[in-house]
Amino acid sequence: MYSMTVKEVAECTGGSILCGDPETVITNICFDSREVKPGDLFVPLDGAKIDGHRFIESALEKAAATLTMRHSGVVIAEKPYIQVDDTLRAMQEIGAYIRNKFTCPIIGVTGSVGKTTTREMIATALSPGANVYQTIKNYNSQIGLPVTLFRMPEDADCAVIEMGMSEKGEMERLSEMARPDICVITKIGVAHIENIGSREGIRKEKFDITSHMNEGGVLFLNGDDELLKEMKGRTLCDTKFFGTAAWCDYRAENVKIRDNFMYEYDYVHDDKRVHVMLNALGRHNVINSLVGMAIADYLNHDLDAAAKAFESFSGMRQKLIRIPGKYSIIDDTYNASPDSMKAAIDVLDSIEVEGKKLIVLGDMLELGEDSDRYHYEIGEYLAGKKIDELIVVGELAQYIKKAVEEKNSHVKCYSFKDNGEVVLYLMSVMNKEDIVLLKASNGMHLNEIVSNMCG
Repeated sequence: MYSMTVKEVAECTGGSILCGDPETVITNICFDSREVKPGDLFVPLDGAKIDGHRFIESALEKAAATLTMRHSGVVIAEKPYIQVDDTLRAMQEIGAYIRNKFTCPIIGVTGSVGKTTTREMIATALSPGANVYQTIKNYNSQIGLPVTLFRMPEDADCAVIEMGMSEKGEMERLSEMARPDICVITKIGVAHIENIGSREGIRKEKFDITSHMNEGGVLFLNGDDELLKEMKGRTLCDTKFFGTAAWCDYRAENVKIRDNFMYEYDYVHDDKRVHVMLNALGRHNVINSLVGMAIADYLNHDLDAAAKAFESFSGMRQKLIRIPGKYSIIDDTYNASPDSMKAAIDVLDSIEVEGKKLIVLGDMLELGEDSDRYHYEIGEYLAGKKIDELIVVGELAQYIKKAVEEKNSHVKCYSFKDNGEVVLYLMSVMNKEDIVLLKASNGMHLNEIVSNMCG
């Protein structure tokens, strides 16, 4: 990865060095004082609850230098203090500075659903024969993206950068930092609609990923998404569609389920046809992998090698866990929105098991004033599926249960007040032939249920 001196940091941020050696070398940036390491530039962020400037002294026990917007004039300290107007903006300017050193293709990925899995699948398709860098952890925000950019290795052949937004104007700032050559929008859902107002508004914000796209760049859109499909012929940049419809530029044909869990399909573009065996749960991941194949094709990578890579794909947040002699678990607890919740229901619906199929659903957060309706609609969707039991936990999830019951569904419904009660229930009723899927927003901590059932 790149390194830079304190002097370079001051120059690219418009900051002033208050003390310390300007030639001090910075090898990383860090905004969490608990995680700083030697060589780090500590970035104290001014949060709603905590001002990071309180931790400068403790951070500098290891860190090489610090930014500050609370100090001015002369500071008596051994290590460099760099005064800036805004530490967050300065960190973003550092990220953009590092990005400008790269000429390899930068692929930016956004969308309401499937960003992380799609990013991992694009990286999988490009990896045979190439050094592919991708977003680390969940560093895809205004705070995380600069860290991701700083850590790009100098020998990267391409980078797949996840870009997540939750408020108006955020995507434009992310695009300004990343300046992608290729942009991908996976789906327009209702995640963060509380802050944006409407799905059309979310679409508008997502399209800002192209606001700083490099000249000659290309936009890949999911043609199976109704709001993205509407943009055909309406974009100002070179745009390609991927999906299952015959009109899409890059298509998945002959989609079939195999081994009860996984999928296979034919990738088709012009006169090219390549068979893909996908090691991933759920039909929705056919589309996520399809754009990986499409970008590999666009960049002239070996398509047979890309398809082969998907046979051992392991990057999914949705994990199938088999507990021998007890039961099977599909852990999809990382996060939830209405679209991803429906996709999870479809996964469980499509599976054939000898025993029962159970699903544990918790609250979906940040859906605004229509949260009750969105949860009720999930219940309506679930009511007709081949699922034996619904277990809900959380206030909003009660609307899922209500809808299922009002549809006179065959699905047995249960409600528990906390995750501990859910664990006790599942472990008392599940047999080795049974399978349970768990899904909710992160804030519901359903991962605790999985941990206890696996322990």
